[in-house]
Amino acid sequence: MDLDRPLAPHPYEILPTVPTFALSSPDITEGAAMDPRHAADGENISPALTWTDPPEGTQGLLVTCFDPDAPTPAGYWHWTVTDLDSSVTSLEAGAGESDIALPGAAFHLRTDGGAYAYEGAAPPPGDRKHRYVFAVHALDVPTLELSPEDSATKASFLALFHTIARGVLTATYQR
Repeated sequence: MDLDRPLAPHPYEILPTVPTFALSSPDITEGAAMDPRHAADGENISPALTWTDPPEGTQGLLVTCFDPDAPTPAGYWHWTVTDLDSSVTSLEAGAGESDIALPGAAFHLRTDGGAYAYEGAAPPPGDRKHRYVFAVHALDVPTLELSPEDSATKASFLALFHTIARGVLTATYQR
């Protein structure tokens, strides 16, 4: 099957602009290929993430990983963690394993593949490099009042109205 198609836009470049803050990782580097241990056919381990200086007024955090290059009309959600307390400044590698690995009242929403956890990179074999956009959204509310049954798309939609700043880190992966 020929998967040739236009390049999807970066998801946060087409939304209203918000201030940024630093998001980094010892496991992934901006613009570089992800280690296979963070892929679905590798160890499927969520990368460690650290963020600094979310703005004053941050009451809650939302963490997401989105693949805009998936051959679907709507991309693919690989990870969504909601209800993170504003005092949290990092997630350890493997925090995406289950809700038990998350701090406080934080919990996972279902990925597009149905997991309540991190779902590693899994582009179709032979397809071009996919971008995996990790984002930490600083929110002006402590919670988006979501339930585990809500979708990552719903979380992203609700966050749009409460995001006061965002840290973004984009890695790639290809099989």
